[in-house]
Amino acid sequence: LHSQWLLLMVLTLVLSTITDSKENTKEPRGKKKGRTKSKDFIPEEDYERSIQDMVRQLKNSSELVGNKCEVNLRLWLSNRRSLSPWSYRINHDEHRIPMDVPEAQCLCSGCINPFTMQEDRTMSSIPIYTKIPVKRLLCDTTSASQKTKRKKKKCHREYKTVMENVAIGCTCIF
Repeated sequence: LHSQWLLLMVLTLVLSTITDSKENTKEPRGKKKGRTKSKDFIPEEDYERSIQDMVRQLKNSSELVGNKCEVNLRLWLSNRRSLSPWSYRINHDEHRIPMDVPEAQCLCSGCINPFTMQEDRTMSSIPIYTKIPVKRLLCDTTSASQKTKRKKKKCHREYKTVMENVAIGCTCIF
């Protein structure tokens, strides 16, 4: 159980680090891009492997998946100890690399009242999102002449890196 919690924390850290490093790598025009070593850089293979590891754990663990709106203080998993508990599901898309991405799903409409441990619908549970880099199968239509030819579209299909929103947890709002 502790290793699953640790993996969730590492994945969140990896995702935020990659997102931050992508935003901070924009260089001014005219400057030559050089390869620099950064201690925050995580190789693409390691990133994809960590997502695959989490998906594998989701498939093998019933504690990360569930459908009851309740807090379980015996578990050390933050998703079950939260006042806005969530479970994980696998977001599958065949036109994306990685095809399977773990995603949080709120278990309550409201939030758990810490005094009664019952759902309180005067508040709402909402997902928390972050952007992660994925490779998506896109159609590259760079030719200007294709705009005039509407009958037949020629498409060069290739994978391109895009940022995708993924729910990583849930929180309470009034």
